[in-house]
Order: sequence, then structure tokens, then C-alpha cells
Amino acid sequence: MGMNSNNSKASIQRGGSRWPRLILNIYCGFVFLFLMLPLLVVFPLSFSSSQYLKFPPPGFSWRWYEKYLDTPAWIDATITSIKVATGTTILATILGTMVAFSLVRGTYPGKAWVDRLVTAPIIIPNIIIAVAIYGVFAKFRLIGSWYGVMIGHTVYAIPFVVLVIGAALRTYDVGQEHAAMGLGASRLKAVWYVTFPQIKPAIISAAFLAFITSFDELIIAMFLSGSNMTLPKKMFENIIFEIDPTISAVSVLQILFVGGVLFLASRFGAGISPIKS
Repeated sequence: MGMNSNNSKASIQRGGSRWPRLILNIYCGFVFLFLMLPLLVVFPLSFSSSQYLKFPPPGFSWRWYEKYLDTPAWIDATITSIKVATGTTILATILGTMVAFSLVRGTYPGKAWVDRLVTAPIIIPNIIIAVAIYGVFAKFRLIGSWYGVMIGHTVYAIPFVVLVIGAALRTYDVGQEHAAMGLGASRLKAVWYVTFPQIKPAIISAAFLAFITSFDELIIAMFLSGSNMTLPKKMFENIIFEIDPTISAVSVLQILFVGGVLFLASRFGAGISPIKS
């Protein structure tokens, strides 16, 4: 009798805990579908035969993809965005890794303030960051250059790199680094040959995140790029002055490109195993 009552209580508890999880899964499913609904409009519109944004499309056509590929302004904006995002990735990853090591391993006065200062761009609205950077860059004549946008995006992307790599450093067993130093390696060699291979997945994930952050950013680019066009800025201009399905075609290509970058981040970031002992 005692065992039967215990089994019945356990089954009731399992049944009771199943409902909240089921409700949570259903809720998350509805949220996911709500977020994906715009894709059901954007993808068909990119193949529309209409001259304007009209849903449902009256017919099928590749003309808007051809217009994107045949328009130098679109291609130049895409190349500029890739160039800016690549430079931002390199700078943000290097500087963010150094800052993460400083915050996790360092012991110096004012470290808490440095931590708050580094994470501030995540909390502060982009428009405020853009105005502040514009005021500084105008004095150094960096407005209107692609490398000025790259530096501005680096300021915005560094906090994401610091958060990802800092989390990896906090969970990393520093005893392995100490063991390498005990065997005669210098601290620099221990970090390079022991620590970096261990946190390589986090570094790669942070680099991809910095790339996506820069590639999709609009507000800072609008303030700093001048007459130069990044892809998000060109898309914004197209919405204001020339509303046609080209913007849908570019959006689809951008979604596919960013999706590919996210796939690479998950494949080569989290998929890399630590070094074997």
C-alpha cells in the first residue's frame, strides 16, 4: 500500500509539472510564429511582378533581384557594409578580448566603473551613442569615411564581445593555466597555448556576433557615413524615396546572409571542442 501511494503521488507530481511546461512551449511557439509572420510577406513580395509593394503578389518575377544586382548603388552599399563589418569584427574582437581579460583577471582600482562603462552602449539608446560619437568624430574629420563608421560600430560591438568572452573566462579552469606556468611556461605562453584554445568557441561566437551587429546597424551609420551608403542606410533611403519590391529582395538576401553567419557561428563556435590534454 505504501509503495502504491508513493507511486501515485509521484505520477500526480509529474502530471502537475507537465502542464506548466506544455503551456510554456505553446506560448513560445506562438511568439515564434508571430516573429516569423513578416517573412511570409517579405519573401513573396521579393518575387512580385508588380511595380509597387502589393500583397499578395499578382505574379512571379525575378526582376527585383536583377535590379539589385544591376544597380551599382546597391552593390556599393553592400560592399561597404561588408568592409565595415569585417573591420569592426577584427577591432571589436581584439579589444573586447583584452577588456574581458582585464575585467575577469585584473585587480585594479575602478574596475567596477570600467565594467559599467564597457556595458553602457548596450543600455544607452543608439541615437544617444550616435550623437556623442558624431560630436567627437567631427573634430577629427572622420565623418563620411567608412573607417569612421567602422570605429563607431566597434564602440557599439565591444560590449557584446566582452560579455561572451567574459562568460567563457569565468567558467574556464584557470588551474590549467597555472599548471602550464608551473611547468616553465611564461604567463603569455600559458594564455596563448592553453587559455586561448580553451575559449576559442567563445571568441569565434563573439566575432560573428560583432559582425552581425555592425552589418545590421543603421542609426550610427546614418550619423557617421555622410554621403557614403551602408546597406541598412540604403534600404532606409529606398523606403523613403522609392518604394518598390527591390527592398523586399534585398531584405531576403540580407536575412539569408545573416542566417548563414548565425549558422557558421553555431557550427564553428559552439562546435569546437577544447584542446585535449
